Amino acid sequence: MRFYSQDFLPLTFNINIFIMKKLSLLFLLLFVISSSNSQDLSSDLKNIEKKVIQWRRYFHQNPELSNREFNTSKKIAKHLKSLGIKTQEGIAKTGVIGILKGNKPGKVVALRADMDALPVTERNDLLFKSKVNSTYLGKEVGVMHACGHDTHIAILMGVAEILSKNKDKINGTVKFIFQPAEEGAPEGEEGGAELMVKEGVLKNPDVDAIFGLHIGSGSPVGQISYKKGGIMAASQSFKIKVNGKQSHGSRPWGGIDPIMISAKIIDGLQTIVSRESDLTKEAAVITVGKIDSGVRSNIIPENAEMIGTIRTLDYDMQKKINDRMKEMVPAIANAYRATATIDIQKGLPITFNNHALVDKMLPTIKRIAGEGNVIEINAVTGAEDFSFYAKEIPGFFFFLGGMTPGNTNPYPHHTPDFFIDESGMILGVETMTNLVFDYLNN
Repeated sequence: MRFYSQDFLPLTFNINIFIMKKLSLLFLLLFVISSSNSQDLSSDLKNIEKKVIQWRRYFHQNPELSNREFNTSKKIAKHLKSLGIKTQEGIAKTGVIGILKGNKPGKVVALRADMDALPVTERNDLLFKSKVNSTYLGKEVGVMHACGHDTHIAILMGVAEILSKNKDKINGTVKFIFQPAEEGAPEGEEGGAELMVKEGVLKNPDVDAIFGLHIGSGSPVGQISYKKGGIMAASQSFKIKVNGKQSHGSRPWGGIDPIMISAKIIDGLQTIVSRESDLTKEAAVITVGKIDSGVRSNIIPENAEMIGTIRTLDYDMQKKINDRMKEMVPAIANAYRATATIDIQKGLPITFNNHALVDKMLPTIKRIAGEGNVIEINAVTGAEDFSFYAKEIPGFFFFLGGMTPGNTNPYPHHTPDFFIDESGMILGVETMTNLVFDYLNN
């Protein structure tokens, strides 16, 4: 037990009042400084939105396929250099890196945007509609930003401009990663995030954390969705070759039909998911996306080839599915007197959001978007090669709403009618900018 002199109480009381007054003045000063910075950023955001939309429309009208983003990267590099940002080109073929050092030392944070378009012919009636054609897998195809990568580029260009004007407020370094070939490098080539990591994009300076976003045509403007841990599936591609025996179409008994056998194989593969996988644990998907066989209606061909993807959110499930596919494909072919081979690629890892990083940065996202607009979701079976960065360092990947509010039938990604409401992009700029400030300065 402690005893206090009555004569000492007034002195203690006066000292406490003095300290409280000083603290009040300090908090008031901090509030004024904070409000001033916020107001400056709001002005920057207001000025940048029109540019972001113009950039997006340019990239949408001039799309380029994976590992062929030559003009896209040139425009990005020109913009970064105009801002005084140290710029590196030709990373992982067409990638562009920008390095912005703040006025004070600190950690290094990376922001990533993907640049490639898809072999899709656009059906939208837009003034900036893509009319570009190219060659993909030996066929003439239309080219379209049917997954929103054009918006990702424009958003990150906007973030770079704002941060370059406010580098006196940055404690540390920002690395801007404009990445090619997220949709996958052409056959026989390396590319994407895996190649960027291999070429040292997370080094010199060493990155402490990385943020990425993906705009969505099915979630409303103003909304941000996230998930701790695995948010997007691992993705593997596979190729199946079926070898039969050619015959006249009028005499099927004289041959071994690889098209019919391919149909049986496709049917069998679906039972691996529907009858052999514990879907209460995690989702899984096997999709055959292309089948090629035959030359005319009255010839049973000699062979057929199928390509497809496997999506899994659990590595044990992935192994079991891979093993069963390797057993099933040749067995089904053998049952019909044919032979078949299957080749399964390593593919993309699960996109994993670091728990501690999400916990640290979620308050920033809720402050910017509004708590009611930040939604925790279940994992999705789409895949992202952002996963290669998140395997190496803490990463946080989230979804940005791009659907016009009230739209009850949005077109999905990778389709000719895919559409993004441009009013949703500025939230992406504001969120990414504030993630940088809050991560580096706190």
